[in-house]
Amino acid sequence: MVRSVIGPGSAITVLGAGNMGSGIAQACAQAGFSVRVRDVDDGMLERGRGLIGKTLEGGIQRKKLTPARRDEILSRIIWTRDVGEAVRGAALVIEAVYEEESVKRPLFREVGELAPAEAIVATNTSSLSVTGLSEGFPGPHRFAGLHFFFPAAINKLLEVIGGERTDPATLAELERFGYRLKKVPIRVKDSAGFAVNRYFVPYLNESARLAEEHVASLATIEEVGRTTFGTTLGPFELMNVTGIPIAYHSEGSLAAAFGSPYTPSALLKSQFESGGPWPWKDTAVEPDRKPAVRERLLGLVFGIAAELVEEGVASAEATDRGARVGLRWPKGPFELLNEVGLSVADRLVAQFADPWKGAFPVAPTLTRLAKGGSVAWPLSNVRVERRGAVDWVLLDRPEVLNSLNSGVLADLDHAFEGLERDPSVRCVVLSGSSPVFAAGADIAEMERKDLPEGRAFGFSGQAVCKRIEEFRTPVIAFVEGYALGGGLEIALACDFIVAADGAKLGLPEATVGIHPGFGGASRLTRLIGRARTKLLVYSAEAVDASEALRMGFVARTLPKETAVEEVQMLASTIASRAPLAIAWVKAVINRGADSSLDASLRLEGESAGHTFATADRTEGMRAFLERRPAKFQGR
Repeated sequence: MVRSVIGPGSAITVLGAGNMGSGIAQACAQAGFSVRVRDVDDGMLERGRGLIGKTLEGGIQRKKLTPARRDEILSRIIWTRDVGEAVRGAALVIEAVYEEESVKRPLFREVGELAPAEAIVATNTSSLSVTGLSEGFPGPHRFAGLHFFFPAAINKLLEVIGGERTDPATLAELERFGYRLKKVPIRVKDSAGFAVNRYFVPYLNESARLAEEHVASLATIEEVGRTTFGTTLGPFELMNVTGIPIAYHSEGSLAAAFGSPYTPSALLKSQFESGGPWPWKDTAVEPDRKPAVRERLLGLVFGIAAELVEEGVASAEATDRGARVGLRWPKGPFELLNEVGLSVADRLVAQFADPWKGAFPVAPTLTRLAKGGSVAWPLSNVRVERRGAVDWVLLDRPEVLNSLNSGVLADLDHAFEGLERDPSVRCVVLSGSSPVFAAGADIAEMERKDLPEGRAFGFSGQAVCKRIEEFRTPVIAFVEGYALGGGLEIALACDFIVAADGAKLGLPEATVGIHPGFGGASRLTRLIGRARTKLLVYSAEAVDASEALRMGFVARTLPKETAVEEVQMLASTIASRAPLAIAWVKAVINRGADSSLDASLRLEGESAGHTFATADRTEGMRAFLERRPAKFQGR
């Protein structure tokens, strides 16, 4: 069982001071961790130190940080050639050495002997098997993959990969660690290429193959790549910047795992061997050849993305998030797929797969959805997870701090509608998938709304809040990070709010020219009174969790490091109580609050009396007398 908690005071070891290792070290130091970087000789260490210094100096030039902040970051990093010194007392060891199994395996054996027995060990591999690398390591349950994307100090994407023997608690801890680095982690199964490189590297290779087959010129393919996927750089210029050898070797690894469609093209191989850049600027754009290039690139990307989801490597939402965050595509593969339409996408994939005679599979789910008349591949901004007896509803847009737009409201409504139909639901926790509840409305969407649209948006938010408020079982809002604007309004619709220490809660709508519209001002007034509500709304200032507790709209605060576990325990306790009694008393409290005392007392007495006619009452009292736990059935 993993006991290590990678907290603010933890020591992080980075093995390797190259481009990736130095970037990872910088990211960790910037997040406040104490970092030890180890490499084999002083020259490599000095180079790594120089890389970090250059990056930080660039930040100063762009006025992103001060010299004092630079010095603070550098002071947290220790450089050493001694593995023992590097891993001593470490909570997390991240390997970032040369991408060769023969180099990594001996290092892991050494780390296994010298690092603390509870330390988590992660490989930054981009192409090797995490399960394979963990073989022979003492404690494979605490061994996982952390795939940082270049440049590691800046790129926010982080793939968290579990091997066959990785403890789920290890993955949860690494995910939390990723958020502490201000990354956006996505969970990925151990599979060649993981999620993002699985389709992105073949896109680069296919671009070269298109030129090799004389389908179009380099410049045409470059332009189509840019416009199709909405990027600043097309495939050839991107390879020129990041390195053609990376693309060539990565595609070779994919070919070894998935066969001939992934074989590096002859043109990519010759360009790699030449050592020179792609001369795409020396060619002309051919407008009439653009459609053929676009169809082939989309067929490839749609086909691989659908297949990796079919295999359970990653969810469609995580796959899209990887493209948006890691590759900076405005839309991920499934968003693009839905944009062109399922039937068109299915045709493009089948068209791409045909020459490969079955070696390039067409995902059955894609064909089934297309042939079944579905309008889109299902995507959701809200995730529902059953954890023991508790259902967690998770707002799932971590890349934008779970900000609320029309899609999130629709998905949230759909999630609770589905739970309403499930009689086994006993208690719900509404939270963020990341350590942020929701940082307010999506201003980018809100800014485009006119008066009728803004009005409709407010009432749609009210409808969702009403569904949550009237949900038959208890709904706990668990707030980490921020619950601002519409986020706090949704939290206030829950039965009560539990907040982690340091969380910020407020209604800042007046700073952007609007005011609360989901019912937040009305509900908050009923909790803390007019004066305090007006103070929060007029000032638009957020208060921390302890102040919200004192004011009376947060019911309990919890230590940040153990908050998730304690909320689960609280919700599990509530879920163990008599479900009919809890549901009925919830209705009594909600309705009684707006009634006279006499009417409320009458309602409470009638409701309590009816519990005596339930099987749960018989079981509960019998269990009490027999000194055993009750087994409630909701009857």
